Amino acid sequence: MKYTRYERARIVGARALQISMGAPVLVRTSKIDPLDIALEEFAADRIPITVKRKSGTRSEVL
Repeated sequence: MKYTRYERARIVGARALQISMGAPVLVRTSKIDPLDIALEEFAADRIPITVKRKSGTRSEVL
């Protein structure tokens, strides 16, 4: 799935917070910073977070 830059930022940020709070790391890395680890997990497609998108278009009321 291709993510928008906003979805990517939200996913990586949420995962970095989880890692900083003690969640297990899902990739082998020598890095210590939670944000760097979350970026590596995102690149490896290992982050256990999904995105729900609304389907269809919004209709405007005049």
